[in-house]
This record gives sequence, structure tokens and C-alpha cells, in this order.
Amino acid sequence: MKKENYENIAPIHDEEYDTIIIGSGAGGLSAAICLARAGQKVLVLEQHDVPGGWCHSFYLNGYRFTPGVHYIGLLNKGESTSTLYDGLGIANDISFFKMNPEAYEHCWIGKERIDMPAGYDAIKEKLAERFPEEKKGISTYLKLVSAVSYELQLIPKVKGFWGHLTIPFRTKNMGKYSVFSLRKVINKHIKSPLLKAVLNIQIGDHGLPPSKASFPLHAAVMGHYSSGGYYPVGGGGALVKAMTNAVKKHNGDIKTSQKVTKILLDGKKKKKAIGIQLDNGQKILAKRIISNADPDKTFFDLVGKENISNKLNKRLGKTKYSCTSLMLFLTVDMDVRKAGLDSGNIWMMQHEDLDSLFEETQKIDILQGETFPGMFISCTTLKDPISFDGRYHTIEAITYINHESFNAFKNEKERRSEEYLDFKDQLTKKMIKTLEQVIPGIGDKIVQKELGTPITNEYYINSTNGCVYGTEKSFWQIGPFAYKSKSEIENLYLCGASVLSHGVAGAGYSGVETAAKILKCRQEDLLQTDNSQNIRIYEAEDDSNYPDWMKKKIQVKRDRLAAGVGGFS
Repeated sequence: MKKENYENIAPIHDEEYDTIIIGSGAGGLSAAICLARAGQKVLVLEQHDVPGGWCHSFYLNGYRFTPGVHYIGLLNKGESTSTLYDGLGIANDISFFKMNPEAYEHCWIGKERIDMPAGYDAIKEKLAERFPEEKKGISTYLKLVSAVSYELQLIPKVKGFWGHLTIPFRTKNMGKYSVFSLRKVINKHIKSPLLKAVLNIQIGDHGLPPSKASFPLHAAVMGHYSSGGYYPVGGGGALVKAMTNAVKKHNGDIKTSQKVTKILLDGKKKKKAIGIQLDNGQKILAKRIISNADPDKTFFDLVGKENISNKLNKRLGKTKYSCTSLMLFLTVDMDVRKAGLDSGNIWMMQHEDLDSLFEETQKIDILQGETFPGMFISCTTLKDPISFDGRYHTIEAITYINHESFNAFKNEKERRSEEYLDFKDQLTKKMIKTLEQVIPGIGDKIVQKELGTPITNEYYINSTNGCVYGTEKSFWQIGPFAYKSKSEIENLYLCGASVLSHGVAGAGYSGVETAAKILKCRQEDLLQTDNSQNIRIYEAEDDSNYPDWMKKKIQVKRDRLAAGVGGFS
């Protein structure tokens, strides 16, 4: 075997790093904080020009958008996301707005309009009022969802021999329903097709229809938002800033515009990771590598198919990835509250059969038909009032699609061919026409627009097929069947949406789990309770208790617009 040539190695430190992390998503940054805090020399490498992965924010003419952060749950003191941020030591550096507690989710299903409030009791009361004949089924189903969600959160906390021995008794609901699909479980308790659609509306948060989604997975998603939805003050970029500052506080390094093209393996012992190579040819050594990229990108692109076992190769060949998306980013000159919007999300579905609706979204010819069958709509200037300048609102609208719809453009050498731009333009028009069903007349009020496609996702996020949730969250790819944090390559670890869980909080926890594996401790050892850390939470729909600094910032933004600084002429 040819020995690797390391003459071009140029470590930034005089000695090699303890850990190099490829990718700066929530998982990579969480791992970096834990390892740097433990005294390791950590280097985070990000191919984009800003850190954050799906959590990053970007600006169009001064107006902010965040492609992968639309709401976060369980942020009250003691709840799991709050515990994550407390334990990472960033809670004091972030603030959140609580979205409309009466309707943090608006379900637009056909001609029906049903709101989802925060809290199981409130949901039960709201839905029982609308579906009185289903009152008992609603109560039983939500009780089951709550129990399974709780049991899932309990597993990582179990200690000792007796704790593990009693797991089957402490997680009996999860065990009983672990092999069941969402459709099978909800059909047992709920009769109304419309009510089923309302209770299943959050399938968009894991990207699988009821017939394919694991019930415990959906229960975990519902449980995550059981106390409502929250949006970070400053968008996803504010979370990234807090996390990157924490990494730097503990002497970790973060380098952007650094594309890793190869994970270096020991020439004598091939299955041992010893560093990375950048696209400029530079090689940097480390005692271990963490990849925040998905499994295909990690093992096929960075490690190389020839360097993995037949078993892993076969598994990768069978691995399915989650759906991809079109994301429309708009700035509009209109009073969106008069149009009926508030800080709650809108899930617009053309009909109540979510299985067939999902199939419709996966058709290859996405230009067929005048509108898309489903859409997620979010007004970020209402979720984050501090970002509103008094006139222009920002809106993010998303629909899921099949990545094969973009096959014709995947291997283009030219980044933006005329054919691709024309295709984007047609899709943008179809997206706006779909959005018009919720906000009539919005097409005439748009002052700027940009469409993100699967090609965009691959270019900026480097996700396989532009997938939005890593691996597909089907039964055989989650929980005990998900990719593990420690890979078959010695000193190569994984984190991110394909490992422990997806979403902002799930990916964050995956980074902590990977760091715990490296440091030979437990996840909870790295997330010690710190009573000095507290997340600040404000009401998006009520500005009466906003602190002076926030009111001042809002006023400055509006004064700047009034003075002709910013905005659109």
C-alpha cells in the first residue's frame, strides 16, 4: 500500500489538534463547546462563509432569514432544550420570543381552520370543543403521546445496572408502540379524518407521512412542542453566535470557508483517522475527527468507499435520506396582521389525507399543477418583533419536494445556468400562487424574493440530495438503528441529524453525546445544572413587558427607516 505523504501538513498550532470537527451545525458546535471546555484543542472547519449549518442566518438587503430554524420547544427551566443550553453555558447569551400561545400552529386543511394552542390540556380542551364526539379518544391519545415522549427523554438519564434492568418497566409505552406507525396508532384512537390531520400536522417536522412515520418519533416531535413554540431573538444566527462565542471562550478555533475534501487515514493502519485535507491541499493532523456531515458525505466522499467495510458499504447503500425542499424567502410591503397573520406558524394542506398529500409532494414533475399541495408559512418579523422596522415584513414559505425533480441540474459545471434560473423562476411563481391562498394579494406586495432549492441546500449545507433532516426518519433508521456516534474507523466520530435526533435541539444533543463518548463520560456529566444560567423569554404577541434595551432597539430600527436609511425606495 502506498504510504501517505504528509509533507504538506501545516497545523495551525505548533502541535496537532485534539479534535477537528467537520461542519459547524448545532451538533458540531455543541461537541466543540464540550470538548474545548474539557481542555481539548479543538478546530471547527466550515465550508460556508458563515458558521451554523442549517441554523445560520443570511441577509437580503438588510433583511434577515434563517433557513433551518422556524421554532424550538421545551425552553422552560428544567425542560430538555433549556437544560441543553444551560449545560452548554450559553443560556444567558440567548433570548426567545414565545409564539402565540393560543395558536402557535394554525392548521389550514382544505377549507377548515383549526388552531393548536400550547399545552396538552389546552389542546385537549380546544379539540374536544371542535370534535365533541372524539373527546375520550383525544384525551387517551394525547396521554399516550405525552407518556411516550417522556419515556424517550428518560432513557439517556438511566444510570447503573438496576436502572438499565428496569428500563422495560419504566418505558413500557414506548416499548409497546415502538414498532407501530403513526397511522396505526392514531387510527386506534381517532375516527375523524380531519382531526387525524390536525394531530398529525407536525409530520412536516420529521418529513414522513403517517403511514411511514414511527409513532414514537412523532410523539417525540409533539412532546418537543408540548409547551408551545419559541423563536430566537435575532433568528438562528443568534444561537450560532452564542455557541461560537462559547467555543472561542474555551480557546477553540472556528474557521469558515474551509472545505474539507478528505479524512486522512494512517498509512500503516488504514482504519485510523489522523487528520483532514482541505480543498487547497493543506493537511491538518488531529488525534480524532468528528464529522457533522451526513453518513454518505462522511464515508463515501471524505473517507472513501475503498476504506470502509463491506458491511458499512451495504448499509450506506440501503440508507435513505429525508425529503428536500423549496424555500421561498420574501420581504413584503404590507400589513400582514390585517391579512390575518400572527406569530404562529401556518401549515396549509389542500386536504386531510396526509398520506396521499405527501405522495403528491414527491412527484417528479413539480411544475405540474398551478399550486403546491402543502406549504409551511412563517412570518419571522412577527415571531421576532425586534427585527420589524415598522413597514417591511419577512416571510419564509416552505414546501417539500422530491430531490429527483432537480436531477437535470445536479451535475452542471456552471453554477447557475439559464435553464436552472428559468426553472427557479417558474417554481417561484408557483410558490407565490400557493401562498396567495393564505395571504391574498401578497404577490403585488413583494419587494424582494429569493428561492432556495435542493441545489442551494447541497451547495451551502453539503447535505445529500439537499435533504433537510439527514437520514430519513423511518423505523429502521432511528433510535437503536440510527448511525452511532463512534464509527468503525478508529478515532472517527459522527454527530448531527443522522445520529441521535434531528432538529435544532436534537442535533445539539447529538454533539453532546458524541463529546461524552470521546471523554468517556455520560451526556448528563457534560450538562451540569447551572442556576446562574437562564434563558430570557418574551411574548411575541405582547410587548408590554419588553425590557428597555429591546424597546430601544426596535425604535432605532424604525427611526432608521423613517430617516431613509434602509428599506426600499
